[in-house]
Amino acid sequence: MPIAVSDPDDPRIEDYRAIRERDLVGRQHRFVAEGEVVLRVLLQQSRFRIESLLLAEGRLNGLSDALALLPPEVPVYVANRAVMDAIVGFPIHRGVLAVARRAPLPPAEELLSRMPGSALVVGLIGLANHDNVGGIFRNAAAFGASAVLLDPETCDPLYRKAIRVSVGGALVVPFTRVPSVDAMVEALQAASFEIIALSPSGEEILSQIRPARRTAVLLGAEGPGLPPGLLARTRTVSIPMSGGFDSLNVATTSGIVLHHLSQKG
Repeated sequence: MPIAVSDPDDPRIEDYRAIRERDLVGRQHRFVAEGEVVLRVLLQQSRFRIESLLLAEGRLNGLSDALALLPPEVPVYVANRAVMDAIVGFPIHRGVLAVARRAPLPPAEELLSRMPGSALVVGLIGLANHDNVGGIFRNAAAFGASAVLLDPETCDPLYRKAIRVSVGGALVVPFTRVPSVDAMVEALQAASFEIIALSPSGEEILSQIRPARRTAVLLGAEGPGLPPGLLARTRTVSIPMSGGFDSLNVATTSGIVLHHLSQKG
């Protein structure tokens, strides 16, 4: 049964208080999912455990089928819009929030060992923008990527905004972190992945690339791109643009590349 909350200071909803500020300092082993679409994706993912929900009163009936999938011990808190806004600290939250527990991240070698014989993996290097990371996870889910590897500088794909931009893709595509760029490359090579590094100065053109059975795509931050040392030791690929104008952001680039590489026949 839904639990009515009328006091923004109710200690039972502490995990939802001042969400933006908590986004910055972190939630230990938890994350916040926002919006109906993301909640429905989260409910289908067995590797995450939902701990509670906080809903605006007007969202309750429309989510009855989704709430039926919750284990009975998971509390569902319900508040009117004014109380929910006071709890969360801002009004644009779609009236649907969930707190869930993160799954432990496996070593890259272990994650890659689970890949099928034909697999497409994405490696992210130095991406600090949550919108871009969320967009890449959305594309990775859309085009069937098996996993995403993150270097230490890439931001958290389970940051609330990244999950929202990914439309739940960050909950669907398995990911893990590697201790360094070199460790990422070595793990991919050991798992027999052909590594393709995207760069405006790439020596090959994407449209001419025939994907290997196991292919890894490396993407860097806009501006600095991928490290020169990495480009020197990998197969470099570019996407030609009109007039030589480098106008694609990294999330858009990922969609073009993953679409091309997913077309194996």
